[in-house]
Amino acid sequence: MPAIDWYWCLTHERAEEAEHRDDPDNALGPYPSADAAADWRRLNEERALKWKTEDEEWTGDKAEP
Repeated sequence: MPAIDWYWCLTHERAEEAEHRDDPDNALGPYPSADAAADWRRLNEERALKWKTEDEEWTGDKAEP
């Protein structure tokens, strides 16, 4: 059975299978599951924090709180 890619549709605010998306220009993904697509905001925030921390370590800069 082939893997199914899931996307979070920003238009409809729901997880959609790749082949059933009706607004692919307004979707986030792909994600490995519908649950992961629905959890896009937390995943994005974690990724952004990780990249920010890595950037600060690389440049030696620390952002002030």
